[in-house]
Amino acid sequence: MKIKNVEAYWLRCPIAKEKQHRSDYGLLTDFDMTLVVVTLENGMQGFGEAKAAVGSSGVCASIVSCIENEIKPIIIGQDARNISRIWEMIYNGSRDHYALSRGRKFPILGRRGLTISALSGIDTALWDLKGKMLKVPVLELLGGSCRDEMPAYASGGWAGVEKIGEQLNGYVEQGFKGVKMRVGIMDETVQLSIDRVKAARAALGPNIKLMTDAHGTFSVPEAKAFCRGVADCDVYWFEEPISPDNRHGTAEVRASTHIPIAAGESEYTAFDVRDLIEVRALDVIQPDSAIIGGISESMRVAALAHAHQLELAPHCWGSAFSFMAGVSIAFASPSATVIEFSSGGNPMMFDLVKEKIEAINGNIVAPTLPGLGLTPNWDFVKEFKQKI
Repeated sequence: MKIKNVEAYWLRCPIAKEKQHRSDYGLLTDFDMTLVVVTLENGMQGFGEAKAAVGSSGVCASIVSCIENEIKPIIIGQDARNISRIWEMIYNGSRDHYALSRGRKFPILGRRGLTISALSGIDTALWDLKGKMLKVPVLELLGGSCRDEMPAYASGGWAGVEKIGEQLNGYVEQGFKGVKMRVGIMDETVQLSIDRVKAARAALGPNIKLMTDAHGTFSVPEAKAFCRGVADCDVYWFEEPISPDNRHGTAEVRASTHIPIAAGESEYTAFDVRDLIEVRALDVIQPDSAIIGGISESMRVAALAHAHQLELAPHCWGSAFSFMAGVSIAFASPSATVIEFSSGGNPMMFDLVKEKIEAINGNIVAPTLPGLGLTPNWDFVKEFKQKI
């Protein structure tokens, strides 16, 4: 069960023109991800994802370099079953023996940022491997499922005032009982964001959950004004209202409104989430397994959500591998009630793997296949692998 090789591939795939959308990130014409592959001496492979961006596009060269030049030499020869130990080795570096003997962290300088994203991909691949070794889904390793199926919400919503209702109702027609739309600086004015949300609610009616996501682009005064403007729209949550670097500002926004505040997709490790909780900045925690430190750290965040009676809603905008990692975490966590389902152009979720990922009547069923239950389409990998 020893690790023989670790590989990382930066994949960049064009998004079909009819599926492209424009947001505060600009016109998204390509989708990027880092595919992480951990191979054992017996040839068994596990797969994970590491992210260079929370959105669709991001340069992944630094993550590939980190995995292959910094992390790989540390974990070659290690027993892949010791997931927690390997996590500590990567996070603490040459002082890992102190961390393990003293029971507290002695982290490397790169304890945040792309090093943790790289660690995330490794960690997820190890969970995938362990599930395959034991011939059980990762979900069973996390304690089993809290429920047989979970509702998904369609994550999209970029259209203007005149078309937003039609766009969101297109998701509802697919069976989704919840939808998320983007707001914020992409609208140029707070009032336009308010107008779009009002149009969305009018078109959806009262029985569909409506989430909003500003991608951290409002200022504190703008976010407060937005909350006042949509106060009667029954917004299920307002996601990343302002910059994730301003947690006290996020707390100020939360204190000003009855609308639940969601955040966490841009955070690294449970320590960052702990700090958000301590300043009372959020109601919904959204760890991204390809950013925060993998499945291991996501479950530590899930424990924080449970202890503080906050909702857990893993960020699942990414490839099939981070999606299934988030799904496994959600099903294993009592605090999770809904799963994000990408409704934009996303070849990494639907074309990268051989399995079909779908929401049936707006619901996701509990995973049953060994590991993450995914098989890479190696022809796709070969075609869209970037040279570094």
